[in-house]
Amino acid sequence: MAYDFKKEFKDLYVPKTKPTLIEVPAMTFVAVAGSGDPNDESGAYKHALELLYAFSYTVKMSKMGDWQPEGYFDYVVPPLEGLWWNGSDTFDGAGISDKSLLSWVSLIRQPDFVTPEAFEHICLLIISKKPELASSIERGSLRLVRFSEGACAQIMHKGPYDDEPATIAKLSSFVEDQSLRLDIGNTSGSSPQGILDILDCDGAVPQIRLHHEIYLGDPRFINDISQ
Repeated sequence: MAYDFKKEFKDLYVPKTKPTLIEVPAMTFVAVAGSGDPNDESGAYKHALELLYAFSYTVKMSKMGDWQPEGYFDYVVPPLEGLWWNGSDTFDGAGISDKSLLSWVSLIRQPDFVTPEAFEHICLLIISKKPELASSIERGSLRLVRFSEGACAQIMHKGPYDDEPATIAKLSSFVEDQSLRLDIGNTSGSSPQGILDILDCDGAVPQIRLHHEIYLGDPRFINDISQ
């Protein structure tokens, strides 16, 4: 049976609909950073998802080819995730009127056998199979990063983005009631690629925290929020 990260890490992927504290360990992600409205059908966000899923399924389906990363095991591709901020300002997910001002890092978790060496080989496989993605890969749009988020407050949100502020309010109240500090950082002066550089910290907790969402179903709806 294929290994399923959602089942093995239920505290991360099956949160409750009331806020809880969790400890987020170091994980490896393939990531793409960018800016702009995620609903733009021809925008950077859509292209980022094409890159992420091309990479993730090339890794998974390497079991059918002549090459697999050392230590490969069959697994279910983990869900899409996203880190979000509002241009150069902090952003807690409570709503934004102009989505074109959003910046983001989109991520999909990878098994630990996806090392930097395996990453390079997988990118070459993608280029050979999907030449339309070659230019983006060759200019470094796709990155492999490994980081932890440490202690986080997390809550499940079910429904459309327009209903998200009420869920965020619950999460913020929980943080205050626990006498904790909401530490989503100010991204002033940091480009999306600069944020990727910060996240590439070899499993440590990055110098900045961002609003983090995990999409357990259709990414047009939010299914999980962690801060």
